[in-house]
Amino acid sequence: MSAETIVDRLRQPAYTGENRCTPCTVVNVGVAIVLAVVLGVVVPVAGVAALVLSLSAIYLRGYLVPGTPELTKRYLPDRVHRLFGKAPDLPDAGEAVDVEAYLLDAGVLRETATGDELEPTDSFRAAWDERIDEVRERPAAAAGELLGLDDPGVEERDGATVVTDEGIHVADWPSRAALLADLGAAAPLRARDPTWPSRSREERGRILAGLRLFVERCPACGGTPELGEETVESCCRRAEVYTHQCRDCGARLLEIEQ
Repeated sequence: MSAETIVDRLRQPAYTGENRCTPCTVVNVGVAIVLAVVLGVVVPVAGVAALVLSLSAIYLRGYLVPGTPELTKRYLPDRVHRLFGKAPDLPDAGEAVDVEAYLLDAGVLRETATGDELEPTDSFRAAWDERIDEVRERPAAAAGELLGLDDPGVEERDGATVVTDEGIHVADWPSRAALLADLGAAAPLRARDPTWPSRSREERGRILAGLRLFVERCPACGGTPELGEETVESCCRRAEVYTHQCRDCGARLLEIEQ
């Protein structure tokens, strides 16, 4: 059996290359260094050999300690995952704007007849639906207007809908339906709020994301969105989220961590 064949058998593509988990790698490299130092104190050559073998295993398999992905999901705190960009893409609740209060004050939402729920006002619903129909055929141009881009584009990348400027990733949405919902809402919001253009991109993003909870007809297929619960996983993190997605085409409109 050739050395190349042996290497191929040892390699685990699920945990290496583009799928390599940075927190898992850091933890395992730390374990490898500690192990090498302990052995090196007794037998220096053994310490060097252990470090080389350990780093080779991490390079080929993604980790040294068995079960590392499951261990990091369970025991590493969220702030560590976010440090390495491994937390799921969930909306930032933030404190810069009270989304519910804002939408009520702007005349976008109102209380239902029972007083225990909120719903879009008739005028905003009509303007929102009309604008969605307009931007459906030109999402890139509408995204350029919303984000102030010179050469906007819309692409599907890694399960997300990405807005680009001259080919460079600028922002992303969980689906084309979510993007269309935001693009459709932006103009009606601007018409109702004189301060809309001066608000930060983060504030506008939170407001638009919160409004997606009130989408009654999927902007992509016309189906009916519904609320649900789901577990979202990366290679080393698990989170329980509430979802709002179309039951017909499966388009994800929003995820909110529980």
